[in-house]
Amino acid sequence: MSLRSVFSHLLSSSSRSRLSDSRGLESCGLENLDLKCETLERKQPKPTWRQRLVTFLIAVTLLLSALWLLLAIWYQYGVSSVLTWLATIVIVGILATLLSTRYWDAVTRVLHSDSLSNKKSIGKGTATKLIIGVYSAIWLIGLGWFFSIEPQQDREWMAEVDQRVSYERDANNPDLITLTNVRNFDWQTEEDATEHWDTRTIDLSKLSGVDVTNSYWMGPLIAHTLVSFRFEDDRPLAFSFEIRKEDGESFSTLAGFFRRYELSLIAAEERDIIYTRSNARGEQVYLFPISNLQQHELRSLFESYLTAADDLNAKPAWYNTLTSNCTNIIFYMARIVSGDRLPWDYRIWVSGWLPNYLYDVGMLDAAPEKDNQPWSMNTWYERTHINPKAKGFDNQVNSQFDTDRDKNSRKFSQQIRQDIPIPALANSQASAEAKAKSTAQASN
Repeated sequence: MSLRSVFSHLLSSSSRSRLSDSRGLESCGLENLDLKCETLERKQPKPTWRQRLVTFLIAVTLLLSALWLLLAIWYQYGVSSVLTWLATIVIVGILATLLSTRYWDAVTRVLHSDSLSNKKSIGKGTATKLIIGVYSAIWLIGLGWFFSIEPQQDREWMAEVDQRVSYERDANNPDLITLTNVRNFDWQTEEDATEHWDTRTIDLSKLSGVDVTNSYWMGPLIAHTLVSFRFEDDRPLAFSFEIRKEDGESFSTLAGFFRRYELSLIAAEERDIIYTRSNARGEQVYLFPISNLQQHELRSLFESYLTAADDLNAKPAWYNTLTSNCTNIIFYMARIVSGDRLPWDYRIWVSGWLPNYLYDVGMLDAAPEKDNQPWSMNTWYERTHINPKAKGFDNQVNSQFDTDRDKNSRKFSQQIRQDIPIPALANSQASAEAKAKSTAQASN
């Protein structure tokens, strides 16, 4: 064998050896790397229940925030508005993109109890941060827009809320109050009525009591609440906080959360504002006389209505289904008058249960003098149901004289109070509180 052949053999053997060593090292390196990756995956902790809860709450918050903004836009601009649909497409598109990029993988892993991936860092990407910034900016702009919407006084109002009640106090006798724009419509049907806006003078020194009327129009939980003031020498006068509907507008409980309706205070004759609910609309109406009140409390409550009229005339306000509705506004005013005698209660926000609340706090006499037997709440509902009493009442006044309309109004007010015990005013604060306490104990 030649020297050249020997060297060639040695070199080729050496190359094969180095290549084999290199491949061996590479194989070893890959095996170690796989082992390290497997070890890291085993060490990566599974999401805790707190992490899952936070992920869920953030996703729900995003969905609710988008829903709130979309509803606000829909109720302000209507379904047919191009702006409404454009805003819907933009907001839904951004939210869907955000949820899919930031939370979809996390949600699926939570549902399948898989470990968090070490290959993706949720929410850390530039794209995700950009989408979050865009959505947050849009939502904050929408929030600012919503709270910048101002209530108005000069819309095309429906006839029954077209006028605003106002008053003047007699300079020589501050007890004499002359109210302007007291509604006294002659209702033929739910929508048809002959309009009458009256001027009426009342004497605060003749206040003799107050009644709360609940009109149920959508099940037992939701009712419209009115307050009627009784006088020794005159017919009652009713007050009602209502939405100020525009022509062709209808009420929606959900829309009431989104600055859709202005708030209106109506002063009216009972033959108008109660008759239209019990007879024209067919709502179920109950009238509850409030007991254990003193003269000064009645006056303060009446004055609070006058203050509310001043406030609404000076600056319109929004109706809100939850915070500024026909029931809790009355409670706010009454609590200023009566203080701790009217404790906070969840039924203030569930208007249909307001009579039960009044019964429990002793504002409905559990043992009326007329009966001298304790009444249950069921008995109160049975006795105070005015629909059977108002059925067939002739609400039409053919005469143009105000005195005839006043007589008709007085007759209606007397008729709906048949068989309802009317309590006398309490003589003092101590007697009122003692009677309220005994009434509450009797009811229990």
